[in-house]
Amino acid sequence: MNASAVVDFLQFFRSYVSNPGQVSAIAPSGQSLARLMTQEIVPGAGPVIELGPGTGVFTKALLQRGVAEQDLLLVEYGSDFMRLLQQRFPRAKVLWMDARQLSQYEPFMAPAAATVSGLPLLTMSPRKVIAILTGAFRHMREDGAFYQFTYGPRCPVPRPILDRLGLKASLVGRTALNVPPASAYRIRRRPQLPRRALRHVNWQ
Repeated sequence: MNASAVVDFLQFFRSYVSNPGQVSAIAPSGQSLARLMTQEIVPGAGPVIELGPGTGVFTKALLQRGVAEQDLLLVEYGSDFMRLLQQRFPRAKVLWMDARQLSQYEPFMAPAAATVSGLPLLTMSPRKVIAILTGAFRHMREDGAFYQFTYGPRCPVPRPILDRLGLKASLVGRTALNVPPASAYRIRRRPQLPRRALRHVNWQ
């Protein structure tokens, strides 16, 4: 483990101890999960929003994918993480705010092509999860994708919430190399049926 990784681990661990409800893991995500979460991001397709970037593991993976630093919008609630992100990614736009407040703001940049989330959705109330997803999709293009990882056995966004918001989830992949093992999911808007087709749908 290099010096930077040691610093990140200590920062993450201190944040976990001070607020375990906000930081759900005691260490940053690993490189294998970062690659899995960002492998579908297309450089130049549009800005990318990152929710809960922490020490910037996914952020670095996005830069390695070819995403321009100035095309990144980093939304971080932890003040210590926020200052660290500002130092490490000075050309990115770093917002110190709760991700559930996103829907209350006008777009901060051009519509995003994707959102990468490091938030612990499994520990959050349904109301907060709905607010986060609503806000993220408000700031994304119609074909934008929301990427979320989980340590659990299934998508961390329950089906009733997906149905309510008109979204669908697909498994991107799993990695056993992360500690603990993790899965990544892609969440998109469901395609809308044309008005003409709706007249022929049997709703019974």
